[in-house]
Amino acid sequence: MSSTTLKNDRTMGPKIAEQVCYALYSTSGAVTQAYASLLSPFQLTYSQFVVMMGLWQQDAVSVTELGRFIGLSKATLTPMLKTLENRGYLQRNRVPGNERTMAITLTRQGRDFARQAEQVAEQALCATGLTKEEAAQLIALCDKVKRRLNSDKE
Repeated sequence: MSSTTLKNDRTMGPKIAEQVCYALYSTSGAVTQAYASLLSPFQLTYSQFVVMMGLWQQDAVSVTELGRFIGLSKATLTPMLKTLENRGYLQRNRVPGNERTMAITLTRQGRDFARQAEQVAEQALCATGLTKEEAAQLIALCDKVKRRLNSDKE
C-alpha cells in the first residue's frame, strides 16, 4: 500500500461523529453560545452564570468550597469573583480569624437576579429543543460519565 493511499483513506482513526468526547465538547460550545446571547443583557458570561448558580445553592462559602462545588479552580474563580463583585452580584470578605480565607456571599442584587436567571435557564432549555424529561435524561447521563471518570482519580 502506498503512502498516497494512506493519506486518502477516509476510514483512518476514530470517526468524530462516534466519539462521546466530541459530542460533549461540540454540544457544550453550542449551549454556551446560546447562553451568551441570553446573558449579555446582564453583562455575564456563561462561566460567571455558573458561579452564580453555585452561590444560589451554597451562599456564604469559601472560594475553595465554591470551586469544588462547581468544578472550577481557585485560580479560575478569583478573577470571575472580582468581576461579579464589581458588578454588585456578590461580596468577598475575609473570614475573621482566618485572613487567608475569603467568604463569598450574595448581595441583594445577586439574590434578586436568581428570579431572572430562572427565565434565562428556561429560554436556554427551549433553545435546545429538549423536553424537560429529555434534559433530565441528558443530565443523568452526563453525571454518570463524570462520576465514573472522577472515581478513577480518587
